[in-house]
Amino acid sequence: MRNIITLSFLFIAFLLSAQSTPGKHSIRLLKVNTKNSDFGVNFYGKDRVVFASPTEKVSIVRRTWDGNDQPFLDLFVGDIDSTGQIINKTTLRGDVNKKFHEASVTFTKDLKTVYFTANNYNEKGKPIKGANGFDNIQLYKADVASENIWNNIVKLPFNSDDFSTGSPTLDKDEKKLYFVSDRPGSIGKTDIWVVDILPNNEYSEPVNLGPKINTEEREMFPHIDEDNMLIFSSNGHPGFGNLDLFAAMIYDNSVSEPINLGEPLNSPRDDFAYILRDRVVGYFSSNRKEGKGDDDIYSFRVDEPIFIECLQTITGVVKDKDSGELLPGALVSILDSDGNQLQMTAALEETAVYSFDVPCNGDYTLVATHENYLKLEVPVSTVNDTDAPPVTQDLEMELEFKPVGNEVLVNINVIYFDFDKWNIRPDAAEELDKVVEVMNKYPKMKIHATSHTDSRGTKRYNQKLSERRAKSTVDYIVSKGISTDRITSEGKGESELVNKCSDGVPCSRKQHQLNRRTNFTVQERTIDQTGGDEKNETENL
Repeated sequence: MRNIITLSFLFIAFLLSAQSTPGKHSIRLLKVNTKNSDFGVNFYGKDRVVFASPTEKVSIVRRTWDGNDQPFLDLFVGDIDSTGQIINKTTLRGDVNKKFHEASVTFTKDLKTVYFTANNYNEKGKPIKGANGFDNIQLYKADVASENIWNNIVKLPFNSDDFSTGSPTLDKDEKKLYFVSDRPGSIGKTDIWVVDILPNNEYSEPVNLGPKINTEEREMFPHIDEDNMLIFSSNGHPGFGNLDLFAAMIYDNSVSEPINLGEPLNSPRDDFAYILRDRVVGYFSSNRKEGKGDDDIYSFRVDEPIFIECLQTITGVVKDKDSGELLPGALVSILDSDGNQLQMTAALEETAVYSFDVPCNGDYTLVATHENYLKLEVPVSTVNDTDAPPVTQDLEMELEFKPVGNEVLVNINVIYFDFDKWNIRPDAAEELDKVVEVMNKYPKMKIHATSHTDSRGTKRYNQKLSERRAKSTVDYIVSKGISTDRITSEGKGESELVNKCSDGVPCSRKQHQLNRRTNFTVQERTIDQTGGDEKNETENL
């Protein structure tokens, strides 16, 4: 009963640990903010950042954006001090910042390539209006020669004059580019899309992330962290009001349901442009009331990490390997890759079905036990996909003992030896461990090991060889703690071949190997219907 209670608590603890949680964050408003919009921080190396802020260009004519009557946005560079404040703010120089908006950048890890958002210009720097009458934002790519020199600035091929495309972010392997667009095929007002980055500056066709992520409203400002977690803003998923921050895991062929990151990251106002470094520190933006300007940049520290649950089902039937008979009541446990038991269950009474829900993308071992059957261990793995179908793994168990003629043998695979050898091979050791397991289960049981050779060599030599094989077998079992008075052995040489491969008969190596074997006959054991020992009744077999 104590073990069952322990297993129950283990199972409950496992389930609790697997729940998706939004983590905990400590936030702080930064001094770098202006009275206008400051947002969209991205790390530029270890100690620097690039972000969007109102232009500081001096102009005779005050240029403002009709959307909020504020100056157009430019890209700025700043240093990060020891407290996370952004200092030494300077305009990003060169040809990047033009008359209208530039914002939302992402760099490759080697800092040699940058993707960024800007208004749509022609080669002469004139704005291009789309069919909707707007100068829609576009995605650009550039080579980074130095902080202030971005060369070979090009528009990405999936842009269009007639819709907006922006807010880029790369996945952790830098093989996919995620972005925001209101292009045809969008589910809502703006959606998150993805393309594969192909050789020779080519890209796949954009793919919508689908209804788990995109709603009929706005999904914006995606960021993929180093664990391939997608952080984005949405006013379509349930939240605190306006744009909230959400997290979802990107898997091989699917994406998880998003979770709201809660307070203090989210507020009744707009909260967006989350970016994380080293799983510890980061920045986000918000226009909450206590801010300094319109949109403000906040730093944060992760006190507890975001965790997104991904579970897959492993299920199957427990049955007799030879007869196919169902084995209800068999105990099945599942171990992690370190051998720690995660869960335990009993196969259902009528169907002998077992089932576990375990984390995706893991390697596990199923362990099945049943009265009068050998313990069975089977490796099984889950994939990195929350929408994957259940992993089906039937467990076919073998009886501990099986009758062969007038004898009863320990039911294991035959122990084979290499030609002219008597050492215990690794595959043979696995089978001998099963013999040890059975003998430990039945402490009164005694067995007899019989070793054989193939027909090659003289009969006298083969007799000696088989005796060496029998001794090696006994020595191995004794080394595992079995008393010498519980196991006897003999060598039969080539006298009991299992096939036609006698002297002078041509046979393959595989056919000869079938004769190089050791069998185990049960000489004496105690009969007990519960699988244990009774002292009074003994059967000689």
